[in-house]
Amino acid sequence: MTGPAPAIEAVGVERTYALDGVDVAALRGVSLTIEHGEYAAIVGPSGSGKSTLMHLLGGLDQPTRGTLRIGGRDVAGLDPGEMAHLRNATIGFVFQSFHLLGRTSALDNVALPLVYRGLGAKERRGRAALMLERVGLGHRMLHRPNQMSGGEQQRVAIARALVTEPVVLLADEPTGNLDSATGAAVLELLERLNTDEGVAVVLVTHDREVAARARRQIVMRDGLMLSDSAAPAGEVAA
Repeated sequence: MTGPAPAIEAVGVERTYALDGVDVAALRGVSLTIEHGEYAAIVGPSGSGKSTLMHLLGGLDQPTRGTLRIGGRDVAGLDPGEMAHLRNATIGFVFQSFHLLGRTSALDNVALPLVYRGLGAKERRGRAALMLERVGLGHRMLHRPNQMSGGEQQRVAIARALVTEPVVLLADEPTGNLDSATGAAVLELLERLNTDEGVAVVLVTHDREVAARARRQIVMRDGLMLSDSAAPAGEVAA
C-alpha cells in the first residue's frame, strides 16, 4: 500500500524568462521533493534562483520545462481557477514585506483567504481570531498594521498563511525586515508550528545562520542546486 503523495514534488524543473529578447535561465533543472511535516531551508545569494524556485513550488508560476506536482497533482494544464483553488487549499505564503492591507484590522487581514473558501463572515472571523490567538496576538486583533511593530505584522502574516490549514508554509525571507531579536522570535514561532501542528515549512533565505536552524538545507547558486543535506552522500539533486 502506497503512502500519501509528497506535499510538493519538482522533477527537472527549468524556468526561463525573456528579457529584451534574450532568454535568461533562472532555474536550470532542479529536482526537489518536500514531504509532509518537513522543515527545510533553501539558501543562496541574490540571483541564485531560490525565490524563483519558491514561486514554482507555491504554484505562483509554472516551469518552462519539467514536472511540478502539488499535493500529487501535476500543475501542467491547470487553468488559472484550478491553480488558485489548489494554492488556497495546499499552500500558505509569508513574505519579507508582510503584504498586509494597511487600512484593515489584523482580524480581517487573517480572515481574507477564507473569502475564497465561500465561508460566511462570522465563521471567517472566528477562525481568524483563533489563529491570531495561536500566534500570540489575541490582544491585537482589532489593530491595523500601522499600529503594530514589524514582528507583530509578520505574526499576522503567518496567521493569515495558516488560517486555511495549508499542508506547506512557504516563507520568503520572513526575517529580512526585522531586527535580530524579533527575527529569532518569528523563526521560533515557525519552528513551533512545524513541530506542534505538522505543517511543512520551507524557508527561503540568503542568511546561512537562519538556514542552519532548519533540519534540511538546500543550497542554490546560478539556477542550480549545489547541495541538499537530505540527499545521500555524494548525490546532488539537480
